[in-house]
Amino acid sequence: MSAVSRRTASILAKVAQGGPVPSINDVGQLKPGTLLVREWQGRLHRVMVLADGFSWNGKTLGSLSEVARAITGTRWNGWLFFGLKNRGKA
Repeated sequence: MSAVSRRTASILAKVAQGGPVPSINDVGQLKPGTLLVREWQGRLHRVMVLADGFSWNGKTLGSLSEVARAITGTRWNGWLFFGLKNRGKA
């Protein structure tokens, strides 16, 4: 079993005690090689996280918001579009 950082152990302990599950922003940044998948208007979109941006549809874009805009044609917060951040408290 590998050791975890104190920060990770603290987050896990809070979740185990019934605390809120943190969003990806709270835990850390996306790691290169991560594959994000989103269905939009009946079409599945796959985005690969790169060290210097995001690969989608044969293009490299600088942010998730750019990817979301390319997919939808409208301005989106990329983290919201890919479900990595909550819109806010209900």
